[in-house]
Amino acid sequence: MSQVSASSPAADPVARAREIGPFVAEAADEIERIQAIPGPVLDRIIAARLHRMLLPKSVDGDQVEPWVYARAIEEISRYDASVGWNLFVANSAALIAPFIPLSAAKAIYDDPRGWVAWGPPNEHKCHAVPGGYRVTGEWHFASGSRQATWMGAHCHVVEPDGSLRLNRFGRPTIKTLLYPKSQRTPIEDWNTLGMRGTASEGYRLDDVFIPEDFTGTREDPDSRRDRGPLYAFTMPGLYSVGVAGVALGIARAMLDEFVALAKSKTPRGYVRLADSPVIQSDVAHREAALGSARAWLTETLKEIWDRADDLAPIGTDDRVKVRLICANAIKASIETADWVYKAAGVSAIFKGTPFERRFRDMHTLSQQIQSRDAHFETVGKIMFNGDPDGTFL
Repeated sequence: MSQVSASSPAADPVARAREIGPFVAEAADEIERIQAIPGPVLDRIIAARLHRMLLPKSVDGDQVEPWVYARAIEEISRYDASVGWNLFVANSAALIAPFIPLSAAKAIYDDPRGWVAWGPPNEHKCHAVPGGYRVTGEWHFASGSRQATWMGAHCHVVEPDGSLRLNRFGRPTIKTLLYPKSQRTPIEDWNTLGMRGTASEGYRLDDVFIPEDFTGTREDPDSRRDRGPLYAFTMPGLYSVGVAGVALGIARAMLDEFVALAKSKTPRGYVRLADSPVIQSDVAHREAALGSARAWLTETLKEIWDRADDLAPIGTDDRVKVRLICANAIKASIETADWVYKAAGVSAIFKGTPFERRFRDMHTLSQQIQSRDAHFETVGKIMFNGDPDGTFL
């Protein structure tokens, strides 16, 4: 392919995302059809280093601030939500790098195309053996696995005496095992309403040995190797930042497309949409909702960053704030997508419109764990009662 202009690692990842966005948009239909990022587009993403935003500098990552990361994910998601989602998951998986030996992290990420995919934890167990672990099991929802070079599996650890390994909080530890993608058997089961281009399919391991060096645990932020405020944020918190970025990108694109439609569409028996006071007011309300959600997200992340310790993880109050700002951004985005879809009328229902796939993508995102309305209840509970057991991550 013809190489895009190279960007230095210090360059703005939002600008890099904007630069390659039109190429992503042009391939959006193909991405949904083949459920993978086509080679030429993937080459541009790799060259733009958008899969390395949260990767530590110790392994040639960009280690960007979380609000910059959120804006870059939002920007790419404007063009295609599946690509934005895959990049959020790849960056989230890169957060394991500070928790494994540097040699293992380099083995994965010395390759410029190094990309880790995995599914969420379940009840699977691995067995501790000399030098590492043996694991058999099946996992699902491994977004971006078709682009990945390495995979991961999260397990409880069974000790040689049959007991479960406990973490320092007294709960069964969740160990992350990393291995080359060739060791897994794929399960092609991603037949969904939306986000089809993520190919968030399943995979199976059959009595695979994973060396100790290629394992770590994400549940104790102060055990990380790399210093700096980025890794003082917890993994669940940065996961929610990524999902918020995808949601804001979808909603931003849908609202922009609706404004363009409203300037040319006159429904039968009605005034031009752009001349309707109701539409004018509602668009202003949706613009305010998205803008304030993004501004609050950005401002709060900056405030937490400024007071974060170089090594100790952020405290419960700040963890709660991260959860709340992300839940708010996701909620505002879903509400905007629903309003646009309804207001666009029949213009939104046909395949190939600027609305139909984005509506499906948004309502697939809305079912993911980061989008639960129950997060507001959890945050409110902790605001009143605190978190005496230290269970809020």
